[in-house]
Amino acid sequence: MMQQQTSKQIAMHVSVVSIVWNIALSAFKLFAGIIAHSNAMISDAVHSASDVFSTIIVMIGVNISSKERDADHPYGHERFESLAAIVLALVLLVTGLGIGYVGVCDIIGGKNAELEIPGMLALVAAILSIVIKEMMYHYTVHYAKQIHSDALKADAWHHRSDAFSSVGSLVGILGARLGFPVLDAVASVVICLFILKASVSILRDAVSKLIDRACDPKVEEAMAEEILAVPDVLGLDDLRTRMFGPKIYVDVEISADENLRLKDSHAIAQNVHDRLEEKFPSIKHCMVHVNPAESSAPDTHAPA
Repeated sequence: MMQQQTSKQIAMHVSVVSIVWNIALSAFKLFAGIIAHSNAMISDAVHSASDVFSTIIVMIGVNISSKERDADHPYGHERFESLAAIVLALVLLVTGLGIGYVGVCDIIGGKNAELEIPGMLALVAAILSIVIKEMMYHYTVHYAKQIHSDALKADAWHHRSDAFSSVGSLVGILGARLGFPVLDAVASVVICLFILKASVSILRDAVSKLIDRACDPKVEEAMAEEILAVPDVLGLDDLRTRMFGPKIYVDVEISADENLRLKDSHAIAQNVHDRLEEKFPSIKHCMVHVNPAESSAPDTHAPA
């Protein structure tokens, strides 16, 4: 049923599911952290709660980007989704730096002996959090790829960053119970590096879609093959693409017999246009220009 929904409806459905799970998981981790005397789990609960804010940003970005074009935005609003992805990437970046900073401070500060040994409930909460958050990551990234949503993809990585954070909590809780609480800090630094890498990747991808970057070369090669497969297209003179948020704008120049009537040349161009939009659903706009190509047929109007 979800395949029949619009991209906006899918994104909103996935976002609502994320919010519900994050609120429930945050409440459970906070309860476990307080009962089991685990500061790491309490911090992890706060991290999960912050993901609700991130998902709300996704919903705002998707809602604006799905609006129809208007007088002020004649090319549509798709780039607002890339802006939402940038905001989420920056939030993810700050989250990673915060986790790393706390880890480094704990290692340098040498306060590990002062930490209270957490109870088993905190350990259970950490394992449950890892499992649920990793499932939420795969669930969200699946639909992000399906609807080509940068904002949803960034939100998926927020779920995975929370799973990484819970791994750190798990290592820290186990370490504390085994007499090595410093493992929590070490794990936090490693997790920080993973989160930073993901945030930079999301940020670069979102920014590139705001500056008219061409789409993937493999996609352009596939487009060229489809164009040349259209009957009566004699050659491909030029193919230019640019990303507009998650959508693609395409400008094509083809060659056709110079002796064709304008009506017939237009029909060829229309066939190229329709074929590209059918084969590549991400195309929002396609412009096809026809250039005259010399015909190999004899000129019937030449003097005897």
